[in-house]
Amino acid sequence: MNTSSQNPIIGNPFIQLAKVDSTNNYAMAQIHNGLAEHGTTWFTMLQTEGKGQRGKQWNAEEGLNLMQTTVLNASAFPLSNPFHLTVIVANACYEFFSKYAGDETSIKWANDLYWRDRKAGGILIENIIRGNKWLWAVVGVGININQTEFEGLPNPVSLKQITGKDYDTVELGKELCTYMEKHYQRYLKIGFLPALELYNQHLYQRGNNVHLKKDNVLFSCQIKEVEENGDLIVTESSWDRFSFGEVEWIMQ
Repeated sequence: MNTSSQNPIIGNPFIQLAKVDSTNNYAMAQIHNGLAEHGTTWFTMLQTEGKGQRGKQWNAEEGLNLMQTTVLNASAFPLSNPFHLTVIVANACYEFFSKYAGDETSIKWANDLYWRDRKAGGILIENIIRGNKWLWAVVGVGININQTEFEGLPNPVSLKQITGKDYDTVELGKELCTYMEKHYQRYLKIGFLPALELYNQHLYQRGNNVHLKKDNVLFSCQIKEVEENGDLIVTESSWDRFSFGEVEWIMQ
């Protein structure tokens, strides 16, 4: 369903916060209080309890990174396959970051932004569902921009480390919203399969042999693609597919 005529553009309004526990938490509260609409984005200079995937924390120095959450009307996406939205956001983040960092940028399944073998950012999507209706998606994005020292993280990288330049994080946050709007509108017009094809074009280690771990078993395989339901498809292994969270990457 094309809902673009009913909705404002992503990033309008774009609200700056000095400090918040988590932009996703803040956005959730605004939705519950009736103070959010499609496209509203909250950007913060500091998160005290930033959230990553599967309960992990996202730690970032004050004022040095892109940390924001956008609220989306989720009615355009199928509740039966929330991976549609992950693909849209990942494609937007890829296009945004690769503009500055170049073609060594990739999307690491399922929702991390990578440069070479290092993590530049991540996506955390939380949802409000009532009955069989997906009402709202709360799309959190964290991208390392000007930070150059990272404590306790295995393989981080920032845009400044890649390019040697400093950036205006607020302006970059607004720019990311334009890419999200572009890929959202593209999805409304031509559907999911072209978006998935784009996602797979930029898939981290596609066609390469990697090491993964499943149930404490280490094994190697070759990354083939990600399917419509979000499963990772591999070859040259006893297993041929994995759902998100089923395997752990072993970085060499």
